[in-house]
Amino acid sequence: MSTERDLEVREEGLTESDVAAYLRAHPEFFVEHPSLLAALKIPHPVGPAVSLIERQVEVLRSQNDQLRRKLQEFVQVARDNDHLHERVHRLTLALMGAHGASGVLETVRERLSSDFEADALALHLFCELPEGARAGVRRLDRRDPELARFENFFKSGRPLVGRLKPEQLKFLFATAAADIRSAALVPLGEHAEIGMLAVGSRDQERFHPSLDTMVLSFLGQLICEALRPYLRESATRAP
Repeated sequence: MSTERDLEVREEGLTESDVAAYLRAHPEFFVEHPSLLAALKIPHPVGPAVSLIERQVEVLRSQNDQLRRKLQEFVQVARDNDHLHERVHRLTLALMGAHGASGVLETVRERLSSDFEADALALHLFCELPEGARAGVRRLDRRDPELARFENFFKSGRPLVGRLKPEQLKFLFATAAADIRSAALVPLGEHAEIGMLAVGSRDQERFHPSLDTMVLSFLGQLICEALRPYLRESATRAP
């Protein structure tokens, strides 16, 4: 072990003796660099048993690592939510310039595919759109027993984010369901009275439960209001 360490330090032009001499000459080194202590392993002369101090240091180091990972997770969630706000803002501006039902749908597909990095999109409506705007839109029948799989979603009226059940994915994305690892299901209208928008990703971390559902709710309201003038029949509350 000592030989290996000697080789490592010599490659950098230093020896263990050089390091030891430096530390002796600068006893305040670890006072000025306390963070280095957490990465060091300092034995205590208590025989073959691990001393209480060593054990405490190991526990503290482990807790340090856990806190660091948790902080990184929080930072990532905050970044994801900031990006979500930006993307919804861009979609809002794009929809303001869309013309007709087909223009609205094309804008939604384009922005969600690029800005939201969606691998699959599915729009399910209880209402009927003009003939020229029906491509890629599934008309829902309120009497369809398959809708029972989304009973809690309809009741809550809130977006559903994360890993959906296989049978839900199959209903929403049909043949593309097998590749979807995470998804966001967004209600269109109060309690999804008009329908629902499903956005899927092959990345299991793309749509996670920590995403800001308030922003996703706004996304649903935005799309709903953009489509409302073109709906052919009024919708009543979803099942």
